[in-house]
Amino acid sequence: TKMQKYLLYNAVEPEELPTLRELSTMEICKVWSGMSRYIYRQLLQKTAVEIGVGTFAVVPVHASVEEGKVLPVEKPMFILSKPLKMFYNLESDEFKIPDEIPVVQPDFEEIAAETHFRHEIVEHCVQETLLCFAGALRDNKEVEFSFR
Repeated sequence: TKMQKYLLYNAVEPEELPTLRELSTMEICKVWSGMSRYIYRQLLQKTAVEIGVGTFAVVPVHASVEEGKVLPVEKPMFILSKPLKMFYNLESDEFKIPDEIPVVQPDFEEIAAETHFRHEIVEHCVQETLLCFAGALRDNKEVEFSFR
């Protein structure tokens, strides 16, 4: 499966990241910015996006409002894949994506057209970034990914 390649027994070697090594930081940010907009559009249409290490989805949660009242709200979330959590021994709350929500893979063609990169570049850039993310998890490093 796609997710399997993110379960790392060994450190990530620079030669496993040929695309990231060729792109500038600006270009990598541009690719992820396109990815972020793509995910946002999907979430607005009540569609979840699975990216290998986990899934972006809008899930129903209960928000506490005044005097112990709770309000059902929908919250966009990133849900780590279960095998990844088990493999890296990570703690996180359990959230289930409702069955009626369709789950898609990123459409790299669409993201490429919007960012003006070849779709292979977009796909490899995303996968290699996620490989770095998995490498950081493997080495117990602090990781921060911010999506607007």
